[in-house]
Amino acid sequence: MIRVVLADDQSLVRAGFRALLDAQPDIEVAGEAADGEEAVDRVRELRPDVVLMDIRMPRRDGLAATRLITEDPDLGTVRVVMLTTFELDEYVFEALRNGASGFLVKDTEPDELLRAVRTVVDGDALLSPGVTRRLIEEFAARSRPPAATGVSSLDRLTGREREVMALVGLGLSNEEIARRLVVSPLTAKTHVSRTMVKLGARDRAQLVVLAYESGLVRPGWLG
Repeated sequence: MIRVVLADDQSLVRAGFRALLDAQPDIEVAGEAADGEEAVDRVRELRPDVVLMDIRMPRRDGLAATRLITEDPDLGTVRVVMLTTFELDEYVFEALRNGASGFLVKDTEPDELLRAVRTVVDGDALLSPGVTRRLIEEFAARSRPPAATGVSSLDRLTGREREVMALVGLGLSNEEIARRLVVSPLTAKTHVSRTMVKLGARDRAQLVVLAYESGLVRPGWLG
């Protein structure tokens, strides 16, 4: 059973998401929060699999709440998905840098929301990779310098792992990477997993951010 915490200051939004999620046989809403401070408390208390986190909330916003969650080693299995009104929201990029696993626009189709919740638990694929990549390209050039840990760790990667990281940065799935490099999907997945471990990336979303911030992938580059 996938356990979800809903964090949004609009009760109608939470009610709509709850009705949709609780109707699924494999998903349950474990708790709700009306602001970022309450969201962090609920996550620490309930240890859900996924948090659907609104960006703009009172007391503590979604960015600060996400940072507290993703930096807590005791919450390493919790995945945060940001909720936003606009696809190209500059705060979403900051959230991805802070460890969020992806994002959804609030008016997303119900099937897309359900797919996203199930997918992000896996940590195996980006949410809306085309949109995520476009957002990262839009804001990577103007973001502050990346954390030293991520960039200095690139020298730990083998040549093949750098190649795989660049392809992840382009939004390719494991199957697409496998076809590009003429290897098996399992081998591609192994390279991706090892790269994430070496860089301390929580999932593919953070690996994409690191690929751009390190200069391994440049905005507009098609590979």
